[in-house]
Amino acid sequence: MKIEQIYTGCLAQGAYYIVSDNEAVIIDPLRETQPYTSRADIDGVKIKYILETHFHADFVSGHIDLSKVTGAQIVYGPNANPEYPVHIAKDGEILKFGNVSIKVLHTPGHTMESTCYLLLDEKGNEHAIFTGDTLFIGDVGRPDLAQKSADLTMEQLAETLYHSLRNKIMTLHDDVIVYPAHGAGSACGKHMSKETVSTIGAQKATNYALRADMTEVEFVKEVTDGLMPPPGYFGMNVHLNKSGYDNIDDVMKRGLTSLNPEQFEMLANDTNAIILDTRNAEEFSKGFIPNSINIGLDGQFAPWVGAMLPDVKQEILIIADNGREEETVSRLARVGYDYVLGYMEGGFQSWSNENRELNTVERRDASDVNNFILKGFRVIDVRKPAEFQAEHVLDAMNIPLDFINESMAEFPKNEDFVLHCAGGYRSMIAASILKSRGFDNFIEIRGGFNSILKSDVKTTQFICPTSGKS
Repeated sequence: MKIEQIYTGCLAQGAYYIVSDNEAVIIDPLRETQPYTSRADIDGVKIKYILETHFHADFVSGHIDLSKVTGAQIVYGPNANPEYPVHIAKDGEILKFGNVSIKVLHTPGHTMESTCYLLLDEKGNEHAIFTGDTLFIGDVGRPDLAQKSADLTMEQLAETLYHSLRNKIMTLHDDVIVYPAHGAGSACGKHMSKETVSTIGAQKATNYALRADMTEVEFVKEVTDGLMPPPGYFGMNVHLNKSGYDNIDDVMKRGLTSLNPEQFEMLANDTNAIILDTRNAEEFSKGFIPNSINIGLDGQFAPWVGAMLPDVKQEILIIADNGREEETVSRLARVGYDYVLGYMEGGFQSWSNENRELNTVERRDASDVNNFILKGFRVIDVRKPAEFQAEHVLDAMNIPLDFINESMAEFPKNEDFVLHCAGGYRSMIAASILKSRGFDNFIEIRGGFNSILKSDVKTTQFICPTSGKS
């Protein structure tokens, strides 16, 4: 028996490839099929099942295309109602492959169809559990995403999750390995660990939501406290995972249309396409096509695209570094952005070589922040509220990037300001959006708050009134 966790850092997502004898199982695959079919070909095995833990909100699963390519059966747990052929497994049902088997454990709460898969080894012993978004390392799935589809309140879903965890998960042997669908960086939980594997015993000892003496009321309060609204694209990804989507090969072929500057400009003018510049923040700041939005590939690219462009049907034109065009289209498709019209052949250099119109972002070092403050510049911090509360520049204003489209009126139009995040990735996204909305009265800080901390700029820490600790 072999278990491989296929972890994708951009989405903080774990898919799983399990082999026994001459058969394999895939759990929660990403959109592209090649990583899974290649592994099966190398091992000389047949993929028998594609197991889905639930209808994912943060990415489009590859289960439909993978099933068409391999003939493997798609499996969901109880309460799932997809619009394509699948096997709806019963709670407790046993699925056999090779010399091992998987027991289906229905664990509603994150969503009502949420299901965990318990792997039983060749002797029938409990070996590992694939928990989807029911149980993370250090956290549990947020119970607010399925309220509309389940016709339940967030609190009712949390109560359901409480009993699923205690009746189905915490009763397992302590040495059972836990393989979740996500780790730190995912918006599907609040306090997920950077670790991507644990055990039931370790989680019972360290996970706040699995405390043995925790009451249902305490669980509901702690699990629902402090949840930020989910990204706007989540609902659309759920819909795609339930109803189906375009074949990934067709999406890639369409998106990988090479455009010269004239063709690129014509499409930008004649359609509602957004120009998405995926270069790093430093390069973008020096020059970009007016009205471009910068979301760098070398970061949490797909989730930020989803947060900034909530309509997955949005048409997109791509500026990418040479050789990274296919990667860009693929990573967009993972979160359902299938309407890429093409990319600039030769990258941004092709545009700049023709002396076409450019825009820039003034980017300065953290050592200059004090001078700007003395000149009356306001400091605007686009980090998340928890980051801001932990420590921030004295008298700074917090406007989180996550909801910049809804908060645009909070940015001062007649007052100069300094813009920063933690390291410069998010603040350049914000800067590009502000530029596209006509803002020119700001300076973006290279290196963000991490660099500010090393300078002589005054900061303040949030003091918890109950503990006195920052």
